Amino acid sequence: MKPPWTASVLTILPEIFPGPLGASLIGKALVQGTWALNVIDIRDFAQDKHRSVDDTPAGGGPGMVMRADVIGSALDATKKKAPDARLIYLSPRGAPLTQEKVHELSNGPGVILLCGRFEGLDQRVLEAHEVEEISIGDFVLAGGEVAACALIEACVRLLPDVLGDATSLVSESFEQGLLEYPHYTRPREWEGHKIPDILLSGDHKKIAEWRRAQSEKTTRERRPDLWQKQEKTS
Repeated sequence: MKPPWTASVLTILPEIFPGPLGASLIGKALVQGTWALNVIDIRDFAQDKHRSVDDTPAGGGPGMVMRADVIGSALDATKKKAPDARLIYLSPRGAPLTQEKVHELSNGPGVILLCGRFEGLDQRVLEAHEVEEISIGDFVLAGGEVAACALIEACVRLLPDVLGDATSLVSESFEQGLLEYPHYTRPREWEGHKIPDILLSGDHKKIAEWRRAQSEKTTRERRPDLWQKQEKTS
């Protein structure tokens, strides 16, 4: 039997997990074994009684840096159990996480996610293990755990049978190179605001055309970078 898609997370804050990953459809899929979560406490690989994982930066400067020997030992142990998993360090200097990348990762056997803290990781361990760096946005967090949760959820929701209606994935933002169109539901009128008449017309062809037009308009206005790519491919 094929093993489930697995996320192995290396962190000094294992109590954070599963967190939001244990709720709703993602959490249900975890309980059912559709995917698996393996949380590794980096401090278990420390070499002193204080379970230290960091030290002062070479060359001076503020903060602390996570040690290559400790992280390396944690990675070695994790890779033995998941030799084919993609090894990723969540970092603001990494390549942007895109829906295309999420599809690529969800189609594989799983991921090993390094969650940094302090000023980050010793560069040598990243180079020695050929760690891929990925960013979830142009901002800085206190650590990689929240970013790891975001990456895992994005991947897991694409796995078969996780979402109730797989066809809903097709029209989502980024799937067609566009942002998603606006949604409405009952009541028909709310505080003076009405559902657009076209959505109540029953004409599915016109509804599809309206939704496409709305997606294009929203993308043009909010993400001109995506719209430029769309124009080049259309």
